[in-house]
Amino acid sequence: MKKIILKSVLLPKASGAVRADILVAGNRFEKVSTPLVPSDYDNAEIVDCSNFAIMPAFYNGHTHAAMSLLRGFADDMELYKWLSEYIWPTEAKLTPDDIAVGSRLAILEMIKSGTVFFADMYWHREQTMRVVEEMGIRAAIGVTFAEPLMTAEAWANNVEFLKNHTGESERVQLVVMPHAIYTVGEEKTAELIELAHAENYKIHTHLSETVLELKNCQEKFGCTPVEFWKRLGGLNSNFSAAHCTHFSASDRKIFAESGATAILNPCSNMKLNSGIPQIAEMLKDGIKLGLGTDGDSSNNNLDMQEEMKTIALLAKYLGTAETLPAEEALKMATCNVANFFGLKAGRIEEGFLADCLLIDLNNERMVPCYNVYSNWVYSANSGAIDSVMCNGNFVMRNRHVEGEDEILRDARECAKRLKS
Repeated sequence: MKKIILKSVLLPKASGAVRADILVAGNRFEKVSTPLVPSDYDNAEIVDCSNFAIMPAFYNGHTHAAMSLLRGFADDMELYKWLSEYIWPTEAKLTPDDIAVGSRLAILEMIKSGTVFFADMYWHREQTMRVVEEMGIRAAIGVTFAEPLMTAEAWANNVEFLKNHTGESERVQLVVMPHAIYTVGEEKTAELIELAHAENYKIHTHLSETVLELKNCQEKFGCTPVEFWKRLGGLNSNFSAAHCTHFSASDRKIFAESGATAILNPCSNMKLNSGIPQIAEMLKDGIKLGLGTDGDSSNNNLDMQEEMKTIALLAKYLGTAETLPAEEALKMATCNVANFFGLKAGRIEEGFLADCLLIDLNNERMVPCYNVYSNWVYSANSGAIDSVMCNGNFVMRNRHVEGEDEILRDARECAKRLKS
């Protein structure tokens, strides 16, 4: 079994930070608090971490990876115009090869900014799955459904793909992803809920993102989007939703009681003028909260550290200065997302998956370092990340990711063709 020892790394704890030697064996943290013994060093790679702090890697709870090709393509407009006039028509031109190129670019960006897992809602899923496996990280790949954008044959193929559990692996899982209530109607949503329950899949969707979505839902179904999902029996601990920007008090109560998880995307929501989620009220009502970036075309980056700081500041602006302390904001970007997707990850603890970041303590934003959590959430940016580990393997070392020059070259060439 492959062994790596992270020697003399700064390990943050609630009570302060301590120096520790951490043993990674296979794909798990085998020893974190337990002292190492001589036999632990046999055939182990020793990594000098005396200049580093260790942090959990990020888990991006909602994105559209291949939309990295559309970064900056259509900016400064509201959601429905952005989607219907620019994004959907351009996406229709994307080939499977384009999806692979865009996914590689997205995963490169995610690795460089400390993310080792993402939940992806997009098309040509096989391409994204292949790139995830190649680049060594994790993903929950959505089998995406949207009635206006699919033929009956494509819909049936998606259902068959899910029933066959095609392409699942140690690092890739499938998720049922109806796009939204305005693209998947009541009858089809009920069918997807039944399929997810029968095949033990999680469900992920866009929910309560805009005021217009709420208005249309009330007119068409006589309820809020949250009530719509409850009525169809879809709300439970295997359900997560992106955005959740416009919840009523009743919605929050229903959502919290169901055990579902809300994946907040504050940067995208503010850029598209969709609104700001009621973070303080959600926390008070006990809703499970995670974070995602949304896609590169609406954020316009996949930097979970930036998302984490934004949600922490918004929570204080909407609540009090004590709302969502740094360590709790970090959990929203790490273990809370991992927990929903069934991963024993997002913590630097024995028995957990060996996914982590080595943070350069000599980075100017980490000096001085009275509190590692505070520096990481409020001060630092992704430039402080020296190395990234996923599943016990380094996917970035000394800020370098294998093949990054070729990934950038291919993305530039693809974007040039799309523009023309």
